[in-house]
Amino acid sequence: MEGIFETDWWAEERAAAQAGYTCIVGIDEAGRGALAGPVVAACVLLPFGWCPEGLNDSKRLTPCERETLYETISQKARAFGVAVVDAERIDAINILRATHEAMRSALAALPKGLFPDLALIDGLPVRPFPIPQKALVKGDARCASIAAASVVAKVTRDRIMRELDRRYPVYGFANHKGYATQEHLKALQVHGPCPLHRRSFRPVAEICTLWER
Repeated sequence: MEGIFETDWWAEERAAAQAGYTCIVGIDEAGRGALAGPVVAACVLLPFGWCPEGLNDSKRLTPCERETLYETISQKARAFGVAVVDAERIDAINILRATHEAMRSALAALPKGLFPDLALIDGLPVRPFPIPQKALVKGDARCASIAAASVVAKVTRDRIMRELDRRYPVYGFANHKGYATQEHLKALQVHGPCPLHRRSFRPVAEICTLWER
């Protein structure tokens, strides 16, 4: 029956602790599939066993719920680091490498004096990575540390896109955050790409070709 089983948000961290790891962080990204703007990664170290009320994969939360959780996590987390990789860099090295670069940089952005010995990472393994890692497919829906990182990355990126909307208001970045909505694609066709657009992504590349004729 639906609702009987609840997610054990700390199962992965407990298993890691039983295996001897003592400083376990969660890492996730936001913006990988967008046509414009940066990819953002977050690395979060939570107090062991603590889970904020309402925690979930950021994609399953409303903007208001994400903002509330972000404030709670930022106040209660032992530490967190954030990294931003812009569209120009994404085009230069491709989105997979840019995402992995952001994840490594988010780990490096943790306060000095912290020495994580395991990273729980959403999705597939990150190569290379400076510390031991465990990749968890859909980890943001079942692992507290990754879910917290998912919220921090998503809220950080949404705030960036709202700021960038002021610079490039014709595209509607505040609404769609750079993803391939009908509103965004129509604006791209009418106005052409701006410096925030990822020219290595097919929909943008196709419009670039039309505008260059």
